[in-house]
Amino acid sequence: MYENTKIIIAMHKDYEKPDLDLYLPCQVGAEGKEGFNVQRDDEGENISSLNPYFCELTGVYYAWKNLKYDYIGLVHYRRYFKGSFSFKVNNKVKKILCKEDLERLGDIDVILPKKRKYYIETLYNHYKHTMYVEPLDVTFEIIKEKYPSYYMEFEKIKHRRSAHMFNMFIMKWEVFDKYCNFLFDVLFELKNRIDVTKYDSFHARFFGRISELLLDVWLNVNGISYKEVKVENIEKVNWFKKGFSFLKSKFTGKKYEKSF
Repeated sequence: MYENTKIIIAMHKDYEKPDLDLYLPCQVGAEGKEGFNVQRDDEGENISSLNPYFCELTGVYYAWKNLKYDYIGLVHYRRYFKGSFSFKVNNKVKKILCKEDLERLGDIDVILPKKRKYYIETLYNHYKHTMYVEPLDVTFEIIKEKYPSYYMEFEKIKHRRSAHMFNMFIMKWEVFDKYCNFLFDVLFELKNRIDVTKYDSFHARFFGRISELLLDVWLNVNGISYKEVKVENIEKVNWFKKGFSFLKSKFTGKKYEKSF
């Protein structure tokens, strides 16, 4: 069922990679940079130059325009779907998804990471406290103008406290194609309306962050079925530091300055 499947590993630096044909390591933001013997996202039709703003989505765009598989997916060099394949990295054994795990999941349109829960506040408020909210508010305007049937669902992020994050997924090609048509249409319009130069390099990456909030909207409106799989973090997450930074943002107005 999943024989013709490829999962892109978004990488901006050389890193240990699993020895599985299922995965295609891809250097995102490769334009103008020296390669490290993996697929580059600046070949064929691409938006590699937009990587400082679109993050791993330049790898998604490369896959959309240049590859063709029955299923296509995206993970990150430091974040995979959890599975049964032993992947030794950083002198530790991690368990990541393989084709046998996919077969056990059965026929499904979309595979997603477990939802991340935000216990203290809503998705919208969390974004507003940690990031500059203008691009997200402009996205509301775009959805209302170009995709009015999606607007009520998008409005729900002002009340919801969980979402499928990280831009991680595995999708049937037909679903992937439709999703990318929607996603990049919205993001390219957002690019036309927001001057990214007003933000520093960290906050200018809002396209990638907003896309995380658009995924569930698109899935729910279109009634797309999915299954969830746990995430395997390759590097240790400093939850104390992450939590402290969030509380600082919420109560002092200090925006995030880097990823965690």
